[in-house]
Amino acid sequence: MDREKIEFHIRGLLEAIGEDPEREGLKETPARVAGMLEEVLEGTAYTNHEIAEMFSKTFTAEERGADEAVVMKDITVFSYCEHHMALMYDMTVSVGYIPHGRVLGLSKIARICDMAAKRLQLQERLGRDIAEIISEAAGTPDVGVRIMGSHSCMTARGIRNPSSRTETRTYLGQFKERQELKDLL
Repeated sequence: MDREKIEFHIRGLLEAIGEDPEREGLKETPARVAGMLEEVLEGTAYTNHEIAEMFSKTFTAEERGADEAVVMKDITVFSYCEHHMALMYDMTVSVGYIPHGRVLGLSKIARICDMAAKRLQLQERLGRDIAEIISEAAGTPDVGVRIMGSHSCMTARGIRNPSSRTETRTYLGQFKERQELKDLL
């Protein structure tokens, strides 16, 4: 990311909304915002393939029960909507996959979800990104992802419906065909 360019534009944004970027409380705001964006949008620096490579630590799976799903629920992430750059928050991700000889380290599942969310996103694409990354990292075509989240473009502006939540589901492989797998998420 180009921190200097971000700082320049944040300064201009402050001026455009009628603020004085030189006043006490705003002097360091352009630098703080640049640092925040670098942190919360870290995932923009990586492709899905690169994220899969970063978090692809796997272990040999037991042969018995090889068609049983590994499921991790309630992984908390947040992201920013690409349409309004508004916060998508209170998001929980559930991920399931069927190991094909290898299982991912559990922390890797949460790390994949977190890194994929650190982009300007749509919730629907976030689910697909997570599914694709898990599929590659775990070496399995069988992945399901369920996301529940609140969007400040719905809760704090526009319609201002604070109780609205959005749910998306992405299914690959056997998760598309088997209802019992879908029900695990």
